[in-house]
Amino acid sequence: MGIVVVEICDGNIITDIDIEKIIEEEFPEVAVIESSCLSFCGMCAKRPYAIVNGKRIFAKTVDECLIKIRKQIQSELAIFS
Repeated sequence: MGIVVVEICDGNIITDIDIEKIIEEEFPEVAVIESSCLSFCGMCAKRPYAIVNGKRIFAKTVDECLIKIRKQIQSELAIFS
């Protein structure tokens, strides 16, 4: 398990990309956990999002969301450096 955890809902459009592979290859200290539901049904249906160490990250597009996820991961990792 990583020191940073990224949670994604398997019903969210962020899963259109292989986010687990992308993030875990780029950041080996990060664990991506895909759940069947994260209890944000309204958000899940409307826009891509993820939860990074308990913080909701969302955007209008998958690419924008991935950029924001990376920035949040870097901020979280900076705490442990």
